[in-house]
Amino acid sequence: MKQAADPDYEQFKNLFLQLTGINLVYYKEEQMRRRLSTLRAKRGFSSFVRYFYALQQSEKLLNECLNRITINVTEFFRNRPRWAVLEQRISRLAAERSRLNVWSAACSTGEEAYSLVILLKKYLPDHAFHITATDIDRDVLQKASEGQYPSTALKELSAKERRAYFTQNGMTCTVNHSMKKSIRFSQNNLLSDPAPGTFDLIVCRNVLIYFTEEGKRLIYPKLSGALRKDGLLFVGSTEQIFHPEHYLLRPAETFFYEKMQ
Repeated sequence: MKQAADPDYEQFKNLFLQLTGINLVYYKEEQMRRRLSTLRAKRGFSSFVRYFYALQQSEKLLNECLNRITINVTEFFRNRPRWAVLEQRISRLAAERSRLNVWSAACSTGEEAYSLVILLKKYLPDHAFHITATDIDRDVLQKASEGQYPSTALKELSAKERRAYFTQNGMTCTVNHSMKKSIRFSQNNLLSDPAPGTFDLIVCRNVLIYFTEEGKRLIYPKLSGALRKDGLLFVGSTEQIFHPEHYLLRPAETFFYEKMQ
């Protein structure tokens, strides 16, 4: 049986949309409400509306809330066997095209974008590729731009990759400048903002699972529309697109889709 709507939470969603431009209607309700309820209770607010007015007055509370909404769980080469398949596809794209434009959508703290640089550098000189890395959360974008990570975050990288692309200082590793210059980090709301360009490859992994089917129907056309013909979309391991042809996409490999026209 479907749970009755909670007027307090419904009002919060409407107010939050006006304040941030983030429409919680398109996020899976049970997951999002549970996540926000825990945070609201932790901060001592008896209702969502009271919590909202506190967010309106406090940038610190608002940023904390945005961080909770946007998940931000990531790592270098997350699920590396799938990245091995991506590397094969990148080698083909690099052989066919003189330049590759790549979009790391919902990039979080940047590990995915920097992983892409490592792969692209194997097949293209620096001037022949560019990565646009976007997220809705300004705080994680700042962390991504800084490019500092605990050494434990690099567990999926080989020793050669660590030496080539990072400088270690104690328990912290910093991305080398040669990696940073290939990426532009910028804010983008997948639901409401236009795509930030036209791309040969789009990586959008482990974020679509948090959206409702209605939300996905807003995002899929945007991703497809931002791909060049025969461009590639790489999604997460639980994010199969049903009826991809509705979005001018065709299955290429498991969790990969090509733009048809």
